[in-house]
Amino acid sequence: MHHHGGMTELGPFSLSNVLTWSPDWVFLIGSLAALALYLTGVVRLHRRGDRWPVGRTAAWAAGTGTVILVTCTGLNDYGMVLFSAHMMQHMVLSMLSPILLLLGAPITLALRALRPAGKGNPRGPRELLVALLHSTYVKVISHPAFTIPLFIASLYGVYFTPLFDFLMEYRLGHIFMMVHFLATGLAFFWPIMGVDPGPNRSGHVMRIIELFMGMPFHAFFGVAVMMGSQPLVKTFTSEGAPPGTDLLADQKLAGGITWAFGEIPTAIVLIALVYQWMRSEERLSRRRDRAEDRSGDAELAAYNAYLASLDKRNQRPAPAADAG
Repeated sequence: MHHHGGMTELGPFSLSNVLTWSPDWVFLIGSLAALALYLTGVVRLHRRGDRWPVGRTAAWAAGTGTVILVTCTGLNDYGMVLFSAHMMQHMVLSMLSPILLLLGAPITLALRALRPAGKGNPRGPRELLVALLHSTYVKVISHPAFTIPLFIASLYGVYFTPLFDFLMEYRLGHIFMMVHFLATGLAFFWPIMGVDPGPNRSGHVMRIIELFMGMPFHAFFGVAVMMGSQPLVKTFTSEGAPPGTDLLADQKLAGGITWAFGEIPTAIVLIALVYQWMRSEERLSRRRDRAEDRSGDAELAAYNAYLASLDKRNQRPAPAADAG
């Protein structure tokens, strides 16, 4: 796959061609750095004798892996010339990678791994992170009233306006768009999944509603793309595409991918939410049981004292009759 003055000699859009190694250095370095930082945190906890769930580490590794998979392979090259390939990138980056990364609980890890600032230094990295989590800025960008419209706008606003064609003209624009998809997904799923602490925490039912509020828009967008009778964007041309590509058929495929893909992450998040909900209910009932065990005897003692006081009252001599 060699770039000739903007023209790319691409073979047919096949699995073997998609899985060829074609690194986009921004994403490769970014992903590997994210993985390295995370593992450093895990190692630090282990050295201290703290436990960190293996599942979380695996989820984070899978999350960074999916980012590398869609940005550092042939898929990224096809994503420049085929709508369907681009949509695969968009869906993974906005809906699969964020969920996996959030299941890794990176904020919790950072809060536990960063050392508190020493004396004479009021603000270490940990204090800055806590301050950031409590900042108005984070309250706003993680609020459902912001994240849900943003999630929807990153579909409609990108493809139904000239924005997509403008960004795709420049390498930096393309990188910006990919980063935006990832960031939007992280912002959308962070308060909903509630694995990590954040300023906006709705109850379980509300979070399930928030999850489902974005989905119809997502499905409708996919259907709208599938129904399109002319190309939505100018970026993808028959000159750039692999020989013999039917652009409209490819656009229909892109819409189908969008429409179908919305269901998978929704299911994952829903399962995670229901699981958390059950766990929190269990914790509540365990706490109640423990409280009862602790105070059961105290309550009994209080009740006995109460009975005794009633008994005393009955034994008291009756007040003398009116002597007036």
